[in-house]
Amino acid sequence: MNKRIHIFATGGTISAAGSEGKTSNYYDGEFDIDALMSSIKGAIALASAEGEQILNVSSEDISCNDWLYMAKRINEMAKDDDIIGFVITHGTNTMEETAYFLNLTVKTDKPVVLTGSMRPATANSADGPQNLYEAIALASSEEAVGKGVMVVFSDAICGAERVQKMNCFRPDAFGGRDFGYLGYMQDNVPVFLQESAKRHTVNTEFDISGVDKLPKVEIAYFYADADPDVLRVMAERSDGIVIAGAGSGMFNKAWKEAVAEISGRIPVVRSTRIANGIVAYDHADDEVGSLYGLTHSPVHARILLSLALTVTDNKAKIQKMLAEY
Repeated sequence: MNKRIHIFATGGTISAAGSEGKTSNYYDGEFDIDALMSSIKGAIALASAEGEQILNVSSEDISCNDWLYMAKRINEMAKDDDIIGFVITHGTNTMEETAYFLNLTVKTDKPVVLTGSMRPATANSADGPQNLYEAIALASSEEAVGKGVMVVFSDAICGAERVQKMNCFRPDAFGGRDFGYLGYMQDNVPVFLQESAKRHTVNTEFDISGVDKLPKVEIAYFYADADPDVLRVMAERSDGIVIAGAGSGMFNKAWKEAVAEISGRIPVVRSTRIANGIVAYDHADDEVGSLYGLTHSPVHARILLSLALTVTDNKAKIQKMLAEY
């Protein structure tokens, strides 16, 4: 068999162990990639899969430097014609962030698929083996070529640009918000219903081959009577700020005053703490110098702004990127 899928294991619940049969109070990193692969039935018929343990942590501990490392490794290994796709096992809490970063920085049409689990390997009806089986199947499918980075979870295929963890308890934890799924997995068969209209992977302008450290972007969460000095402190320590605003990305007069002070030095992007909808242009953007985040979640807007700052500090160009990616 000449088809090869390379699996990067990073830890997370899919690698966890706890009390027999229980779904909570477990410890990540108890099972390595060899143990995970041995739990999958039928995967050998899909492709020759090779595993590599590059991390063994909860996804909350994955850093921007880890993202850079993964993207550079994929870009280098994708040059090998025998490798037809990549799978990354990952904790669920920041999976949507890793997926989106890779969607903007990997330079290959070969499928890159992230998956994980909501239940530890020691639970009754652990969901990790089926999710990993479907991820290998998708990564080895010709239909997945050129679709961008994807997340496979609970039989659903999510595009990296819209994926979000929607449930912190149930196995069907991920969704595409207003935009839905790209498709479904029926055992080892992907059924695509739509594809992304946004630029990704080989069509982005982001070259991280020479990047060793990403510009620092912070997220400020607005709520009633929130202290605007949070923004001023962040501005002293970061290269950009994303605001998770109320409703359509809005904030009060005190925050507007702070943004007006800051936006001349660093870019400030309005996003929203609401899962669905769009943060469109508002007259406040002209008044305080902010940018509008459109359909990007706060964590995705943070990643895009950080990468944008590796290319330009021109606000008009950054606003254009917010629309294109």
